[in-house]
Amino acid sequence: MTTTPPLAGLRVLDLATLFAGPLAATMLGDFGADVIKVEHPRKPDPSRGHGPAKDGVGLWWKLLGRNKRTITLDLSTPGGRATLLRLATTSDVIIENFRPGTLERWGLGWAELSAVNDRLVLARVTGFGQDGPYARRPGFGTLAEAMSGFAAITGEPDGPPTLPPFGLADSIAALATSYAVMTALHARTATGRGQVVDMAIIEPILTVLGPQPLWYDQLGYVQPRTGNRSRNNAPRNTYRAADGSWLAVSTSAQSVAERVMRLVGRPELIDEPWFAEGTTRAEHADELDEAVGDWIARHTRDEAMAAFEKAEAAIAPIYDIRDVMNDPQYRALGTLADVPDPDFGTVRMQNVLFRLSETPGSIRWSGRPHGADTDTVLAQAGLTPAEIAALRAEGAV
Repeated sequence: MTTTPPLAGLRVLDLATLFAGPLAATMLGDFGADVIKVEHPRKPDPSRGHGPAKDGVGLWWKLLGRNKRTITLDLSTPGGRATLLRLATTSDVIIENFRPGTLERWGLGWAELSAVNDRLVLARVTGFGQDGPYARRPGFGTLAEAMSGFAAITGEPDGPPTLPPFGLADSIAALATSYAVMTALHARTATGRGQVVDMAIIEPILTVLGPQPLWYDQLGYVQPRTGNRSRNNAPRNTYRAADGSWLAVSTSAQSVAERVMRLVGRPELIDEPWFAEGTTRAEHADELDEAVGDWIARHTRDEAMAAFEKAEAAIAPIYDIRDVMNDPQYRALGTLADVPDPDFGTVRMQNVLFRLSETPGSIRWSGRPHGADTDTVLAQAGLTPAEIAALRAEGAV
């Protein structure tokens, strides 16, 4: 195993805010990219103030800003524009999420950026993409969760469409953006040229929803809300144990469904003609849920888990974050990492997204203060102390 991370030598300018673009940059930084977070001198990234804070310090930023050096630039000023172009000459990737036309208005569009560095990859992450009738609308992940069809299929059948209580669409778009950036960088090895990545947050979440467009195109089928149940298999639900704990059961495989029925004392159901297929089992979900639910209700969580595991049937406890923090499987995987932090000594957060056997990623530091690395980064870009002072006098940094 080498100590050199796989993206060492890659420089990324993160101009984006809330949340897809910055999270994509974080993922690149986790595997060694030199990520430079560019924030407005007087308006820090809003994620610094999102969610709970400790001693006045926002905790979300500790996660989102990890492995990033932080500088300030007002891109709308002449000095800020000139400095960004200077940084772009030695960068590989720029990630931005301004409304379409904003960079162009500042003289920092693709024409200007590619003119100073034709190997640059510009990732543009917006709610609706760079073109189309909605392109200039304000766009957030919530709108993508609504427009993709996710909310329409989420919730109980007789309840309202349900939005997730976290940045689902943004996070999926971040994964897609990091993938798109690496794809563009790989293409650059063949062509020698960079290109523009146009990422619309409304699209990746639609992809992970599966074959809904295909179903509608060929069958006119519109997937309804089914709560925790599935139209493709049963039993599949959450069930309450004798100690008040909740458990999730899945029977996507026929053999698992049969094991569950034997375990809960209803083997005769296996012989029913409808039991042979997941979709027909789903039509009898009431009966199957009753069988599984009654059995689990007579056992504690630990008893039910042990019995299901012995029977090689699929079950998992419904965790909240307290359980996640103490789970032995997450501990064995190293899913959570203790990161040194100047404000709090140590903070615990999600580790890098995956494990590589030869060139692993790492969390080198947590989110740094606003503008902490401005002078260092600009000096490394060749700016003299006098030039940096002039930028400050202009209000550009």
